[in-house]
Amino acid sequence: MAEPAILAALKGWQPALPLAVAYSGGADSTALLWACQQRYPGQVQAIHINHGLQAAASIFEAHCRAQCAAWDVPLQVVTVDAHPQSGQSPEDAARIARYQALARAAWTAAEGGQGGIQTMALAQHADDQVETVVLALSRGAGVAGLAGMRPQWERAGLHWARPYLALGSAQIRADLTALGIAWVEDPSNTDTRYTRNRIRNQVMPGLAQAFPQIAQTVARSSAHAAQAAELLDDLARMDLDSTGAPPRIRALQALSAARMANVLRYWLRSAHGQTPSAAQLAQLLSQLQRCTTRGHQIHIKVGLGYIQRHRDVIDWYNPPVLV
Repeated sequence: MAEPAILAALKGWQPALPLAVAYSGGADSTALLWACQQRYPGQVQAIHINHGLQAAASIFEAHCRAQCAAWDVPLQVVTVDAHPQSGQSPEDAARIARYQALARAAWTAAEGGQGGIQTMALAQHADDQVETVVLALSRGAGVAGLAGMRPQWERAGLHWARPYLALGSAQIRADLTALGIAWVEDPSNTDTRYTRNRIRNQVMPGLAQAFPQIAQTVARSSAHAAQAAELLDDLARMDLDSTGAPPRIRALQALSAARMANVLRYWLRSAHGQTPSAAQLAQLLSQLQRCTTRGHQIHIKVGLGYIQRHRDVIDWYNPPVLV
């Protein structure tokens, strides 16, 4: 019998061990958890995030507990508050809460004597990557957005990896069915109030019909965009060395408009975790280019805070919320 694709996809992947799988109970994370347990026996844990956003959440959790018990995989369940803040989309709120909870769970596992988790494995696949790029296109994203999801990166002292980005959803489900492995379907995946679900259920079928190789071609385009984004980051780091952090206004004005925009995006993202909208960045560039006198004030909303002038520099701050 041929090796299942969900297991073959891990060939050549050499994660730092032990590793944890973000396990929702859905088909994709079920396949990844099974494959990791087969490939790295005794070195795998599972982390289930209960978002508490729907009635089925308790069913998902119960399924994950039962499956991990059957496979003898240690499981940590984390409950989070994923309700969006003002101005935040439900998808973004859930995603941010999930990643923060996964990082905390990795630290908790180490403190609890379960072994320090070195790698966090996520089950996003090729179809998810296409959806991500289409979503980025719909928002007018630059090369960083068009690069889609990264296959691996480091954050919060962890290695993060997506080993299934070259594997399609249909193949994952076919392998699970052939192996007789059950999973749960999230009913919210068909709720078209969410942008990603509209793309998945309304846009993706047409794309797949018109362009059967869309997942592979998008993967190539994403790789090209990721390379371009890396070069832009290299240039931004060089420019940030000359402008300082926080950036000096005169040093920023010595750059072309394109390089000024690039270094400001990089500074806001790397130093403050903020991504300005196109309109916010355009307003900031306009203000900086006109800032030629001591009395010129700059106070612009950017992300969840504000850019403000302080003498010869600009800086970002997030004012406290008064309650």
